[in-house]
Amino acid sequence: MKILFATTNPAKVKKYKNALEEKGIDLITINDLDFKLDINENGKNAIENAFIKAKSYYDATNIITIGMDNNLFIENLPDEKQPGTHVRRINGKYLNDDQMIEYYTNLVKEHGGKLSAKWVYGMVIYNGKDSKNFTWSKSHFYLVDSPSNKRNLGYPLDSISIMPECNKYFVDLTEDDRNKNTENYTENEVIDFIINNI
Repeated sequence: MKILFATTNPAKVKKYKNALEEKGIDLITINDLDFKLDINENGKNAIENAFIKAKSYYDATNIITIGMDNNLFIENLPDEKQPGTHVRRINGKYLNDDQMIEYYTNLVKEHGGKLSAKWVYGMVIYNGKDSKNFTWSKSHFYLVDSPSNKRNLGYPLDSISIMPECNKYFVDLTEDDRNKNTENYTENEVIDFIINNI
């Protein structure tokens, strides 16, 4: 079975593609279709933006579509500085990976060099009639003002995010390190959500 993931982010695809293939699901992306829609992601939260993406791409392709969005919240920042739904869109400008690392490194530096942060994720599956949604979060980490030299294409903030349990950048985590965090179990729950709702 073929389903569409409405993303150009290679890190998001990598996270789920192999596990879904093992279940007989061929996860294709908008890059595979060789076209991209101009979508106004004006939702108020991760689920709303994920739905906008999923419905837009389903309407264009008639392929069951997964939409996903990540929202970032940083402790001790005023509301007007919170990235929220605009992690890559800062002051109206879309940032590439390097620009994101520069912007958030400077932001953390302005606030003491280390800030606790939380990701809130939303995923929606749309089949032309119904939508199913799933949300989860990752909150036990902090951002620092000194980036790692390693990069995770599509997830640039992994280069300035530290997992406290092992005091390592996300880009340096081993499989054993990841198992110390509940995120690994959430990934399995996401896979189950997709399988059970397509």
